[in-house]
Amino acid sequence: MELLGDNHIATSVETPLRADAFEKTDEEKIKNIQHHFKKIMEELGLDLSDDSLSGTPYRFAKMYVKELFYGLNPKNKPKLSVFENKYGYKKMLVEQNITIDSSCEHHFLPITGEAHIAYVPKDKVIGLSKINRLVDYYAHRPQVQERLSLQILKDLQNTLGTDDVIVMVSAKHLCVSSRGIKDKNSFTTTLEYGGCFSEENNRNEFLNLVKQ
Repeated sequence: MELLGDNHIATSVETPLRADAFEKTDEEKIKNIQHHFKKIMEELGLDLSDDSLSGTPYRFAKMYVKELFYGLNPKNKPKLSVFENKYGYKKMLVEQNITIDSSCEHHFLPITGEAHIAYVPKDKVIGLSKINRLVDYYAHRPQVQERLSLQILKDLQNTLGTDDVIVMVSAKHLCVSSRGIKDKNSFTTTLEYGGCFSEENNRNEFLNLVKQ
């Protein structure tokens, strides 16, 4: 299992969650994480009576539950407003340079970068900010980049009622740049698509727009 994580491989398109994942309240989770992270800090030899460190276990726990991993809880999923495509727009619509702020599920280190998304409307169009919110939601959970790309793709396809969606994610992984090989310059790009984007001409049109 350690080798699996070191190679940044995921085993499921769905985020692995226990059946009882949401039985506890956020406040209960924060209290428990605070307790355990305090023990980790103490094992590292840190003096938690110091003013600078005394509040860190709580800050850490609150950050994990309320901020970094808020996307684990389905109740936090943004409402995706869609509208009838009354004007009959049938060409590619591209939303690019969407901020990716995620965490590697193998080392819990940051993944940062950008997502570029396009779709060809059929009967529905979606509010542009909703695409950004959806990306942010799926990014804010322990992730693998391949899974993140697929989760965004499948959700948009279901929401828009079309397979004509393409998702590109380019990101730097601190588990590569700050540990292991410690490569500071490399980044990872994933591309997932369906429908009309299975055709090379349509993919190339999207890629050329993103490059600009």
